[in-house]
Amino acid sequence: MIIKIVFYSMYGHILSMARAVAEGAEQVEGVQVQLRRVPETLSAEVLKKMGALEAQEEVKDIPVCTVEELPEAAGIIFGTPTRFGNMCGQMRQFLDATGKHWASGALIGKVGSVFASSATQHGGQESTILSFHTTLLHQGMLVVGLPYSFQGQMRIDEITGGSPYGASTITGGEGERLPSDNELDAARFQGRHVASIAAKLF
Repeated sequence: MIIKIVFYSMYGHILSMARAVAEGAEQVEGVQVQLRRVPETLSAEVLKKMGALEAQEEVKDIPVCTVEELPEAAGIIFGTPTRFGNMCGQMRQFLDATGKHWASGALIGKVGSVFASSATQHGGQESTILSFHTTLLHQGMLVVGLPYSFQGQMRIDEITGGSPYGASTITGGEGERLPSDNELDAARFQGRHVASIAAKLF
């Protein structure tokens, strides 16, 4: 059974979360995890001006996802940074190319889930995940979040991402903050949770 983790990461934060999601999903027996990145839409020149070229080196060995491969997965866990309370343009463009799957019903009944990042604590992590769910529902996917059985989202002793909608991380205004142990634990939990549900269905 295949679980795909399909993500976009500009500065490496979502990549770190994606790897943690993969670690969690791999704990479920019979699961084959595939990390995939969505196509880049920005030129190398623009990425350089944004200070993102070094981080892009980290993802270059991860295969670029194609729309055609999505139906082979029992579950797809999407990861995106937040842009003004919504998913990034790279992810939106990728999803906008899945119309043939909507028309054929190829993703109906697949398990779908989302994790995210934002620069600040209230920078739109929850709205990004919730608005992402709309696309999954249009595709007929079964939406799975991060249940409160992950107790880390109840913490008040530290600033942390994570909500019942999905795992998330706070990057800082300059991208200086890396995902915390609690946020990575949330990502692992979500990966395991999604894979467990998919295993029961498929």
